[in-house]
Amino acid sequence: MYKPVIENAKDKMEKTKDVLRRELASLRAGRANPKLLDRIMVDYYGTQTPLNQMANISAPEPRMLIISLWDQKAIPLVEKAIQMSDLGLNPANDGKIIRLVIPELNEERRKELTKLLWRNAEESKVAVRSIRRDAMDQFKQMEKDSVISEDDKYKAEEELQKVTDAAVKDVDEIAKEKEKEIMAV
Repeated sequence: MYKPVIENAKDKMEKTKDVLRRELASLRAGRANPKLLDRIMVDYYGTQTPLNQMANISAPEPRMLIISLWDQKAIPLVEKAIQMSDLGLNPANDGKIIRLVIPELNEERRKELTKLLWRNAEESKVAVRSIRRDAMDQFKQMEKDSVISEDDKYKAEEELQKVTDAAVKDVDEIAKEKEKEIMAV
């Protein structure tokens, strides 16, 4: 009776971990990676548009990104969006393309990135716990509606707690891997 609720919660927790992976992929670890700009949203004609849908982004060198916009008039908008992001990068343009030089990470910037990384991880854990709370509410409602017995409710809550603990542990593992990558010189 309660298995579909747990499976649904498990799926949502997996999606939360996937979102964290994508967010952490956009944190820079000292090398130029086009995924770095995945979170950048540009106010393009009044609409928040992802930068990767407006341009071709490439990494011709280990410490440089080239952004070739399809609409040259959007260059100032893209520059502004990059400057306002938490990436700490200064764009330079020659009228046709935008160049982003990725500076060598110093110790202070590594620590800042690590803090940001753990903040993202904590937000993911909060999301996982929220999913657990919603499922627990469903179990209580099922018991109230006499769909499951009190014993089944406790069994379901126990099972859900194991799934939640595993998801939180996975979030920590994902964050630790990225922290290693950032702190590696």
